[in-house]
Amino acid sequence: MSAVDTTLQAAPVQNARGYWATVGRRLVRDKVSMFCAFVLLAILLAAIFAPYLHLADPYQGSMVRRLRHIGTPGYPLGTDELGRDMIARLIYGGRLSLLIGILPVVLAFIIGTGLGLIAGYAGGWANTAIMRTVDVFYAFPSVLLAIAISGVLGAGVVNSIVSLTIVFVPQITRVAESVTTSVRNLDFVDAARASGAGAMTIMRVHMLGNVLGPIFVYATGLISVSMILAAGLSFLGLGTKPPEPEWGLMLNTLRTAIYVNPWVAAMPGVMIFAVSICFNLLSDGLRSAMDIRN
Repeated sequence: MSAVDTTLQAAPVQNARGYWATVGRRLVRDKVSMFCAFVLLAILLAAIFAPYLHLADPYQGSMVRRLRHIGTPGYPLGTDELGRDMIARLIYGGRLSLLIGILPVVLAFIIGTGLGLIAGYAGGWANTAIMRTVDVFYAFPSVLLAIAISGVLGAGVVNSIVSLTIVFVPQITRVAESVTTSVRNLDFVDAARASGAGAMTIMRVHMLGNVLGPIFVYATGLISVSMILAAGLSFLGLGTKPPEPEWGLMLNTLRTAIYVNPWVAAMPGVMIFAVSICFNLLSDGLRSAMDIRN
C-alpha cells in the first residue's frame, strides 16, 4: 500500500494532464515494461486476427500425426494428442484465455471502484454494509472461492467470467475504499463540499480522478492472477469445454503426453507463464511510473 499512498499524495497537487504525461514518459523509459507491453500486444493482436493468419484448422486432427515433436516440417511447434497443429491451437487458445483472464478484472474494476468509492465517501452505515459484505467473500482464498462458485454455476466460459469477477470485486473494493477514505478529507473535497456540490458530483468529478490511478495499478496486477485462476478452472474441467482451444484446457488434455513429448505438453504452460509475468512486470512498472516523487 505504500506505493498507493505515495501516488495518492502526489496526484491531487499535480495538473491532471501534466501528471499523466509525466507518468507516460517514465513508463516509456522503462525498458522492461515496454518489452512486456510489446509481448502482450503481439499475443493480443495474434489472437484477435488469428482467422487472417492462414493457420491450420485448430479443430482438425489426425491420429497419424499425433504428438509430433517441435521442429517437425509443417509443424514448427509440433502437434497435440489428437494431431492438431500446436501453433494454431495456441494462438486461437489465446482468444479465450485472454478473454477469461482480462474481462473479469475489468468488470471487477468497474464494480469494485463504484462500491469502494461509495463506502469510502459515505462512511457510517453504508461503509459498514458494503465492507462487511465484501469481507465475507474476502475471507475465502481466491482459488477455493473461484472453484466453489464455478462448481455451483457449472462449466463454461460465461460462468468462469462470473465466478472470477465475484472473486476480484472484494479485493478491488477494499483498495478503492481505503484510497477514497484517504482522499475524503483533503482540501479540494472540502472546498467542493462547501460550494454546495452534491455527493454524487463530488465523487464523480472531484474524487474519481484522484483515486482511479492507484486502483487501476492494483487491478492491472490482478490480471496475472486472473490468468492463472482461469487456466486452473479449465484444467479442473470447470472452465472451457472441449474441443475449444484454451491454454488451461490444453494443459489438462496434454498432461498424459508429458512423458512422450514433454516440450509440446509444456507449451500451454509457457504461454500462461509468459502472459502472467508480463502483466505482473507491467503493473510494477506502472506503479513505479506513477510514484513521481522517485
